Amino acid sequence: MATPIIFDTDPGVDDAQAIAIALAHPDIELLGLTTTFGNVEVETATHNALLLSELAGQSIPVAQGAAAPLVKPKAPAPAHIHGADGLGNIDLPAVTGKPQPVSAAQFIVDTVNARPGEVTLVAVGPLGNLAAALQLDPGIVGRVRRVVIMGGSIREGGNVTPVAEANLYNDPHAGARVLTAGWPLTLVGLDATHRCVLDADAMERIAAAQGELGRVLAESYTFYKAFYQQFLGIDGCCPHDSCSLAWLMKPELFTTRRGHLNVVTEGPAMGQTVFAPEGHPFITEQWSTTPLAEVCLNADGPAVIDWIVETLGG
Repeated sequence: MATPIIFDTDPGVDDAQAIAIALAHPDIELLGLTTTFGNVEVETATHNALLLSELAGQSIPVAQGAAAPLVKPKAPAPAHIHGADGLGNIDLPAVTGKPQPVSAAQFIVDTVNARPGEVTLVAVGPLGNLAAALQLDPGIVGRVRRVVIMGGSIREGGNVTPVAEANLYNDPHAGARVLTAGWPLTLVGLDATHRCVLDADAMERIAAAQGELGRVLAESYTFYKAFYQQFLGIDGCCPHDSCSLAWLMKPELFTTRRGHLNVVTEGPAMGQTVFAPEGHPFITEQWSTTPLAEVCLNADGPAVIDWIVETLGG
């Protein structure tokens, strides 16, 4: 039986590949795409979400959401990583679809309440839409099946500050609300995603199998790969957002641990994910007062890449 998901996203090169997986995988029922600022402005994210589903020949509801953080000043979109258009500054076809007439948060609440106990929320951008959904209806905490977050870093260090991963840095107050809400939650952060490197050969196989969508994925990958060669010195890129879906469908490829999460919302460590392992004694109990969650501490990188290529490469 297929797993019904809402995919909350800010596409974004790695988001685009993850959306392609959600569209293609036979055991995923993609109920909708909700969009947020992050890699791009929210209007561009919505355009890209509509475009990607249309290129795959599917009509998926797209609901536009958060345009800015809850509290902190908005950071500029990282055009040097994803391009000004979010997809590597490539030639893109026109979009014919329109977003839903409701906000992303309302779409999440309505969809979860229509199918209580069934829907998994997979969020791969800043977490304002999930925070807003909690504000609209706190009861969804008990009605979602699971929440999977691509974000954070436990041991790996940060990718936009010395300690903070981009999604949680971009909206730390929303992150703190979502990560401590008490719903069944798994955090797939840099400790896992940096173990996974998609190389050019794998991308060629995906491009060959995905038609026009494959062309967009491959051309945007070229832009993204150039950033990773400079930033991490690797010949390829880390498919961060696809890893969230890999965990959902193949959790045995990841090493996880349960514990308590906090997000730093002020000061030089803003956006840092603080993890206190379950049952570990500290000098005070303050780190262990939030609800238990599951975090990924490692991944079998080659096996995750194989799963991505098998899903998209035919």
